[in-house]
Amino acid sequence: MAHNLNFNNNTNEYSFFSRKEKAWHGLGKIVEDYPTSSQAIQYAGLDYTVEKRPLFTYDSENHNGDPDTDLIIPEIEVPNYFATIRTDTEQVLGVVGKDYKIVQNRDAFSFFDAIVGGGDGILYETAGALGKGERIFITAKLPGYIKVGKDDFIEQYLFLTTSHDGLGSIMAAFTPVRIVCNNTLNAALSNHRNAIKIRHTASANDRLKQAHTLMGITNNLSNDLNDIFNHWSKVRITDKEVKKLIEMALAPNKETVQNLLNGKNEELSTVYTNMVDKAFEYAMTCPSQQMETTAGTVFGAYNAITGYFQNVRNYKDGEAKFKSIIEGNAKLKGQTAFDLCRNFSKHLNANFLTLN
Repeated sequence: MAHNLNFNNNTNEYSFFSRKEKAWHGLGKIVEDYPTSSQAIQYAGLDYTVEKRPLFTYDSENHNGDPDTDLIIPEIEVPNYFATIRTDTEQVLGVVGKDYKIVQNRDAFSFFDAIVGGGDGILYETAGALGKGERIFITAKLPGYIKVGKDDFIEQYLFLTTSHDGLGSIMAAFTPVRIVCNNTLNAALSNHRNAIKIRHTASANDRLKQAHTLMGITNNLSNDLNDIFNHWSKVRITDKEVKKLIEMALAPNKETVQNLLNGKNEELSTVYTNMVDKAFEYAMTCPSQQMETTAGTVFGAYNAITGYFQNVRNYKDGEAKFKSIIEGNAKLKGQTAFDLCRNFSKHLNANFLTLN
């Protein structure tokens, strides 16, 4: 099952909801209006709790290695380790240490509500659970837009994921999405990040403080990106410079970068050059790249690279695409493209398309 969405045998439903449009997997509940956090929890099948319970092993010496013995076998408690149990299905989700604090699903939504003060401030778009319910995710839209030029709008989203298996922190990130081509514009400026991570040992008060930290990050990034993208939409770049920027941004390693700088194109891999050609074709031909804000501009060059990963590149499945864009290779390449575009717009010269 490539989507890995949780299927609840008690309810015979997948643990996922989406507003208005079906997701790539076509499963779960579709709702018309933005739900409240309590509604979203129910729609997504996340209305379950998780408990820490002691772990036990058995004293094998008391039955001489015979598993079919009728002797009562003493239980031995495993110190300092616990199983996390989903209470509605009694499924084991993971093994954790004594200091691990469970963040219930409702707490994750409360974290989001705290960011903008609850009420109608945050608009829940999707939520769901993966596997047996050990990992959950939420995406929500913030009010307001980043406006580039006259009619190029970028929506502002928050994404959160957390787990109940002890294998990951709580992660929340600010993610702008350009409406015209549904293009995720992940970018972090040098002086702050676009995401926070919270360990499961953190207290509820600490998590609440982090929620306000994320809101500060979001407000700063929104304002800064508004200024940067509008500036980039006025900075001209030639087709040749766009091609060079794409080559540098998509370079898989330092050796490729050196070959590019030294003009050793014959040593570049076919896979890499095909990827560059497709991204450049997208930059030159996609209708969303012909708008006033993007045609022949640095903003358009940045969108060409992020748009390639969002709209052109083939992935094994939708889940692989989702992970790549949110936290994987597509996000990393988008950040590289952002840094290169910032260098170009500062110096107005393709010779500065490096990350040194």
